[in-house]
Amino acid sequence: MAHGKGGETARRLTGVARAGLSGWRAAGAGLGRRLAEERLAWPLWLPVFLGTGIGVYFALPVEPPGWLGAVFLAMALGLALLLRRRWPAALFLGAAGVALVAGFAAAQLRTALVDAPRLEKPLRATALIGRVQSAQPETDGVRLLLDQVRLPGRPERETPARVRVRVAGGEAAQLRAGSWVRMRARLSPPPEPVAPGAFDFARRLYFQGIGAVGFAFGGPQLLAPPTGADGPGWRLRLEGWRQATAARIRASLPGTTGAVAAALMTGERRAIPAEAIVWMRDSGLAHLLAISGLHMGLVAGILFFVLRAAFAAWESVALRRPIKKWAATGALAGALGYMLFAGATVPTQRAFLMVGLMLGAILLDRRAISARPVAWAAAIILLVAPESLLGASFQMSFAAVVALVAGYTLFWPALAAWRRRGGAARAIAAYLAAVGLTSLIAALATAPYAIFHFNRLAVFGLAANLIAVPAMALWVMPWALVAFLLLPLGGEALALAPMGAGIDLILRVAETVAGWKGAVSLLPAMSTGGLVLVTLGGLWLCLWQRRWRLAGIVGVAAGLAGIALHQPPDILVSGDGRLMGVRLADGGLALSSRTRGRFAAGIWERRAGLDAATAWPRDGETGDGRLACDRLGCLYRRNGHVAALVRDPRAFPEDCRHAALVVAAVPLRRSCPSARLTVDRFDLWRAGGHALWLAPDGVRLRTVRQARGARPWVTRRDVRQRRGTRGREPGGREGPGAAAAGGAGQ
Repeated sequence: MAHGKGGETARRLTGVARAGLSGWRAAGAGLGRRLAEERLAWPLWLPVFLGTGIGVYFALPVEPPGWLGAVFLAMALGLALLLRRRWPAALFLGAAGVALVAGFAAAQLRTALVDAPRLEKPLRATALIGRVQSAQPETDGVRLLLDQVRLPGRPERETPARVRVRVAGGEAAQLRAGSWVRMRARLSPPPEPVAPGAFDFARRLYFQGIGAVGFAFGGPQLLAPPTGADGPGWRLRLEGWRQATAARIRASLPGTTGAVAAALMTGERRAIPAEAIVWMRDSGLAHLLAISGLHMGLVAGILFFVLRAAFAAWESVALRRPIKKWAATGALAGALGYMLFAGATVPTQRAFLMVGLMLGAILLDRRAISARPVAWAAAIILLVAPESLLGASFQMSFAAVVALVAGYTLFWPALAAWRRRGGAARAIAAYLAAVGLTSLIAALATAPYAIFHFNRLAVFGLAANLIAVPAMALWVMPWALVAFLLLPLGGEALALAPMGAGIDLILRVAETVAGWKGAVSLLPAMSTGGLVLVTLGGLWLCLWQRRWRLAGIVGVAAGLAGIALHQPPDILVSGDGRLMGVRLADGGLALSSRTRGRFAAGIWERRAGLDAATAWPRDGETGDGRLACDRLGCLYRRNGHVAALVRDPRAFPEDCRHAALVVAAVPLRRSCPSARLTVDRFDLWRAGGHALWLAPDGVRLRTVRQARGARPWVTRRDVRQRRGTRGREPGGREGPGAAAAGGAGQ
């Protein structure tokens, strides 16, 4: 009987296994059918999987072995070849695996290729000799980028290849690219993030080849080129022409108008006053200042239609020659010239590549505006410059373009049909509707990235764009092209005057909209995981063509929900110990100083979604009772924890008897019996800025060095300091109950 029951159980288990296997097979077959139906959309996912591999590489805590990417790529290619004939899903997944590993390998190769010497520690005052690669005027000085750098008395192998130095005042205003200069300067290693999870400036400068930053004491001294130094190539000559042109534009149009005109024509934006930058940002018009897809598309589009109209007016040519392709070729040449003259920054290169692919489609008799040129442009950029994936510019521009292509595929046929059934009035209305639709789609698509990178959202951007974008497209950029044509003749002022009138209109719109009540919503930092969910959900929604695309809405909603679920740290400490901050009951931020550590304070405020933080009470407590201070330090209470925030060593005897957590801006040279965790000046020096969460179940801590890991853009000195903390509580000394202080991420 027992044997019969055992046999029955075995048969049931076998049946369950067979049913499960059948279910998996049915699910696989269903997935295969759906992928087969979407075969035309497969190439659109190439940059997505490339980006996934790149993201995996940059998320690693340590640098992988140099051979890893190449070996994995060979393995992925072999596996894809084996699976290519099995079933559609296997073919798609095999290609996806190859793209993912290719992205990882490209990022690894790029990191190795750009590696260059960097400063390990600050140089407080040193002689600096270098060649000016660019001189960008600012409102109160000039920012110089120097190459072929020489630091007398320092070995060449320890000298940064490129250095960025700020010169105050107007001493360097006449410097041009290719000039050799000597100056006395203070140099520092590229700065690390001011908080765990904050933007890593050192990583960006690493991929730009900049190994030190600093400022000059006094003005630079012009030198003759040293013996054996490389002569100025075409890039430096072009940079010199660009600087001279920007100066001529600002001379013709003084003030903010001229600075904006120079930015639109040459890419130099640092001369624009901070007030105007704030207007443009808070009104949702900041995208008009960066030479990107809008400007490149306008230049290429204007040239294309003007050239095509000119060829069409020549009857013998129009009837016998491919004037459309001739116009596309001329527009491509003009767009290339605009890119080079505007500085050929990464966003401008990306915009040119996308425009070039679209014009190339015309030359090949293909559809110009579609998702495929966008996908190929993104794939090329990711393979050539994988680090661009992490930047706001790449993310926001491609999010907008992908959403616009998908949106216009859905809405444009109806809008075009409505326009064809009317006259001039309906054509104007259709154009304004298209501008509004474009602004709305672009605003929705880029909003998550604006929240993630800038923690702010322009609420009335649609209203501002309805006026500013037509003004830019129909007036400002056409006159900019005319100004370019008149530059060699010295008559650019004739075109700059009407161009300036259009810029003034845009600035007035920006100032007005930015001044409206509630024009900007400040939001706290969004987690990286939330942004990934939004991105994948949005891509699923835009790239697939059938109804299952609607599942992407779930990913977008889940990612946006992360904003509400995000828990900011309760205590922040800067890496140099000059600034501390605590979170108040109303979500506000209270800082230990309003004059020290202003750069860190600004980023902390922005990441907290605040316009301004408050100062610690000098002697007393905050309204919520969380923070109580005296002249030696403060006590911060939350969720049953008592944290002593020490500014003066005389507070140690009492705090080390009562506080469960001691955070000191000065060295702690004694034991703290009551403290489960201590963080002092030495810990900050070793591990960088600290963030602490006082949760009901314990204290959680994360440091800048933990977040950055041991990567090539982290200086060797920082890596050694980080390794020196191993075997101890991250960023603090072990104490009673230290196990409660786990290293939680943000």
